[in-house]
Amino acid sequence: MTEETPVEEMTFEQAMAELERVVAQLERGDVPLDDSIRLYERGAALKKRCEARLKDAEEKVAAITLDAQGTPTGTKPVDGL
Repeated sequence: MTEETPVEEMTFEQAMAELERVVAQLERGDVPLDDSIRLYERGAALKKRCEARLKDAEEKVAAITLDAQGTPTGTKPVDGL
């Protein structure tokens, strides 16, 4: 994945990996100001994407139903997933 890849098309893993690269670049402090601003904006979008994907996963896990023995029996429908 590169900065040209739309954030909304990334998987959680792809967004997290790029976010780690962005943070590393910003922490080095050797990036020109305009590039730093662009990286920060990209990082904010990546963070938002990761948070959204985690929320989706949490909702799916919460929707799993268990039978009397604690065995998963299926999932309840969750709107928007």
